[in-house]
Amino acid sequence: MFKVKSDQGYIAVFDGIKRKTLVHGEQTLMTEFLLKKGKILPNHSHPQEQTGYLVSGKTVLFIAGEEFEVNPGDSWVIPGDAEHSAKIIKDSVAVEVFAPVREDYLP
Repeated sequence: MFKVKSDQGYIAVFDGIKRKTLVHGEQTLMTEFLLKKGKILPNHSHPQEQTGYLVSGKTVLFIAGEEFEVNPGDSWVIPGDAEHSAKIIKDSVAVEVFAPVREDYLP
């Protein structure tokens, strides 16, 4: 699968938090998140492993009871079923890969 960059297709997940599935295969799915300063991604979990990279901005991630300050160029892995949340410090863009594919994120 190949996709060309587009400003279309974002879905509001929470107030100030949007996501767009970029591409997916049989085993992985890549998503871009647009995150607004001051917003909170509520605590949640899912069975998929989640690997991320902060393109721009600044966030604080809370993963399984640990707190991480995240700056552009930083990356992370959240194990499947681990409780996690985020506090958005500056407008941010993050790219994350989920494995296996999140069926609820398929276009």
